[in-house]
Amino acid sequence: MSIRILLADDHNLVRQGLRAMLEKQADIEIVAEAADGQSALNLAEETMPDIIIMDISMPGLNGIEATQKIINENPKIKVLALSMYEDKRFVTAMLCAGASGYILKDRAFDELVHAIHTVSMGHTYLDPVVADTLVIEYVYQAKETDQSAFSVLTEREREVLQLLSEGKTIREIAFQLSLSAKTIETHREKIMAKLNTHCLADLVKYAIQEGLTSLNFSHAV
Repeated sequence: MSIRILLADDHNLVRQGLRAMLEKQADIEIVAEAADGQSALNLAEETMPDIIIMDISMPGLNGIEATQKIINENPKIKVLALSMYEDKRFVTAMLCAGASGYILKDRAFDELVHAIHTVSMGHTYLDPVVADTLVIEYVYQAKETDQSAFSVLTEREREVLQLLSEGKTIREIAFQLSLSAKTIETHREKIMAKLNTHCLADLVKYAIQEGLTSLNFSHAV
């Protein structure tokens, strides 16, 4: 069965070029062309394509708004953004609008065909350059908001927390780590302050949640 495609791009040459190349594929059929977002919206309703190859910058109704309206009205239709923009703002806007993929216009034709097949099988396709940008941004944001034990607590504090959650006393921890009991007490106070906890039970729950200890030591609660 052929993959039925609607081409939406305000440049006639782009549409003609895509049609000429895609129609050579045995399993791809071009059902319509749209020069703007509103036409894409109307033609999507009329032809019910499997995939819409959607440009972002189009007159009247842009590709982002058109995608959102199309997906809201016909969730089964998949949208593959074909754009010159690699800025994460455009990528995230298209994905949030409901697009199933995003590929840059400077990619080789074979990559576009691969993207079409990927999307048609129900998967998400992201251009490698776009994917790298999103991953870098995600990692940066994760670091900024990370509240895990490995970012909040020092290595020594994690050691003390683990031993406390395993039921060790202050003296036992001090002996094991070759530190004074007073130092361990200070570490415990700092841990509680950082985690905003006030009892051992909360510390144990946190340690289990963060993978610093296991449920086997739950007797310490």
